[in-house]
Amino acid sequence: MNESLAIDKQSEAEDVVQMVGFVLAGELFGVDILMVQEILKEIPITGIPDSPDFIEGVINLRGNIIPIIDLRKRLNLMPSDKDDRSGTWTIILNIGGRVTGVIVDQVTRVLKIPQGAVQPPPEMVISALKSQYISGVCKLDQKLMAILDFNRILVVDEFKKIAALKRQQVK
Repeated sequence: MNESLAIDKQSEAEDVVQMVGFVLAGELFGVDILMVQEILKEIPITGIPDSPDFIEGVINLRGNIIPIIDLRKRLNLMPSDKDDRSGTWTIILNIGGRVTGVIVDQVTRVLKIPQGAVQPPPEMVISALKSQYISGVCKLDQKLMAILDFNRILVVDEFKKIAALKRQQVK
């Protein structure tokens, strides 16, 4: 009997995905918690001349130079005039072995989502986002949360540009 309880608990744990929820331009998004290294509030960012518009700059995090991306700009979610960008958060992610920070408006909480609750994004949403940045959507309370695929948001060519900027910064 105890053995079957252990199996049930194990299968429950496997059926749940943990996400870090965050807000961007008033919408709820999520990222797999396994990609998140840390979350920082209002950090000073050093700008880099001639960088792509979505790259805010770099930070020095315990001796490591980490590029910081403005996720609003990257996803073409431009702020309205009334949006206040003070109090922003930076989520440090490990994206395919590369550590990168993304600026978001607010971090909500860690969410435990049953895998069955995650649905593929509607075709209309996918066609609106050129590179299919959304890997799924799920309903939380009365809102929908879009789950972002950061492996698609930053492609290899962009990582090469970021690496070149980091080399410039070190010189």
